[in-house]
Amino acid sequence: MKDITFLNPEMFWLFAALPFAIAWYVWKRRQQTATLTVSSLNGFKVKPSLLARLKPVLFAFRILALGCIIVALARPRTVDINSKNPTVRGIDIVMAVDVSGSMMARDLKPDRLEALKKVAARFVDGRPNDRIGLVVYAGEAYTRVPVTSDKQIVKEAIRGIKYEDGVLADGTGIGVGLATAINRLRDSKAKSKVIILLTDGENNTGQIDPRTAADIAKEYKIKVYTIGVGTNGNAPFPVGKDARGKLVFQNVPVTIDEKLMKEIAQKTDGVYFRATSNSKLQSIYDQINKLETTEIKEQKFYNYNEKFRPWVWAAFGLLLVEVVARKTLYRSFI
Repeated sequence: MKDITFLNPEMFWLFAALPFAIAWYVWKRRQQTATLTVSSLNGFKVKPSLLARLKPVLFAFRILALGCIIVALARPRTVDINSKNPTVRGIDIVMAVDVSGSMMARDLKPDRLEALKKVAARFVDGRPNDRIGLVVYAGEAYTRVPVTSDKQIVKEAIRGIKYEDGVLADGTGIGVGLATAINRLRDSKAKSKVIILLTDGENNTGQIDPRTAADIAKEYKIKVYTIGVGTNGNAPFPVGKDARGKLVFQNVPVTIDEKLMKEIAQKTDGVYFRATSNSKLQSIYDQINKLETTEIKEQKFYNYNEKFRPWVWAAFGLLLVEVVARKTLYRSFI
């Protein structure tokens, strides 16, 4: 009975009537058998009859037949489900990540950049039907991965992000980072286009004003979720390198241009978030994951294999045996 379902399971309530049928048979049993009343049995030799003892088996056949009919009425069947050509209206997402020196601050563990990489990789795993790209920026910006459906490439790119002093001009060019991300999405035909813009500071360099970039995003109907990373108060920032080339840290006040980040998000119908800890950063990406859902339309074909026929044949066979036995072995003239 594994993997079998029933179309009419309410029919099983009929099994409750079977005990009453058995009780009625026991009560009426004597009336169903012809009897002869004599004053004495002394003249008869009483010999047990095997056929007489087996006669109740006929009623058992009838009860079993009724049970089989009830199961057949419940319509047992198996189902094979096939899916065909799912239609996915996915979302194109670009993550724009600040990789300036301040991302090495250790108010998140082990530092802001490493905390982000772990959370961002999980976010990618949670978007199997979407295309994702990656832009990194500091004083300049470049596309690390164009928008792609290959999640493995995106995750490898995220794991490969690191602070490289001298590779990009130092500073925080929010406008440049946002504009580069917009450039990746402007020709997209996706149902929805989203940028997740993350920074831990203030716009202090770059040739593109962040507000102008936000206007462009709005024109292309790109939604921008902005995230400010950093604790409240002071945090251990890298302020230089020692003689061995290792970063030297010093407590410095955390300054994030939250007004600008909120303005960008509001202008593009996005949301601004503040990540002050590892857990808060994770919850922010979880919220964005829920806010941006992908519509999946899938055709399913159900192939039902009816299993009631063997039960009908079993009932027919049991009733046939009973009828034949009553008309032959148990035939009586009385």
